[in-house]
Amino acid sequence: MVSLTEVTKTYAGRTVLRPTTLTVDRGACLAPIGPSGCGKSTLLRVVIGLIVPDAGTVRIGEAVVNATSAYEVRLRVGYVIQDGGLFPHLTCEDNVALVARRRGWAPDKIAARLGELVDLVRLPRTMLARYPAQMSGGQRQRVGIMRALMLDPEVLLFDEPLGALDPMVRAQLQDDLKQIFATLAKTVLLVTHDMAEAARFGDSIALMKDGAIVQRGSIKELLESPADPFVNDFLRAQRGLSLQ
Repeated sequence: MVSLTEVTKTYAGRTVLRPTTLTVDRGACLAPIGPSGCGKSTLLRVVIGLIVPDAGTVRIGEAVVNATSAYEVRLRVGYVIQDGGLFPHLTCEDNVALVARRRGWAPDKIAARLGELVDLVRLPRTMLARYPAQMSGGQRQRVGIMRALMLDPEVLLFDEPLGALDPMVRAQLQDDLKQIFATLAKTVLLVTHDMAEAARFGDSIALMKDGAIVQRGSIKELLESPADPFVNDFLRAQRGLSLQ
């Protein structure tokens, strides 16, 4: 469903994404992980067409992602960032429905979809009348997930969506996201810096360093057959990591 072939990106002489080739099957979840600056967020932005790679090819399904196709491709992809990334001057309902309205959806279709999504993310419908500043971080993130799902995209991209939340809210949202992924069977790329979170969500994990994927596999494979000393070092730094 998602494929990159020899994709690279350089900024001001610094290579942030080295020649990268990977595929993510339809309905699978890949968890890119690594230290800050390793290229994992750049990877997501290349997939959605927010960044044009210097070389290589990106595909969503059969569609090549480039400057010409990027807008239409984005309609097939939901994108969630830290704290929801909501427009502060719009109500939460207007944030969620913005693109659907621009696409000409009828009001009754929008209302029905909003009803489905508030149930899915477990958010009271009345909260959609609030502005983002009137909601907690966890509530904003639920609205951000609704916005990403509004057009029923084939692919979901999450860029450290839970990183700014306190531990209890984060644990609850992890449980809810896990259920959402199981219910919808979307293709997912979920960037995180937390190996336990990557293991919880990812069918496979792509551990990155300096713009390159050092090893891809299950948490068990990374623990038992590390491909590089960096894999061991990164795993040792993850306090409380377990296979559960």
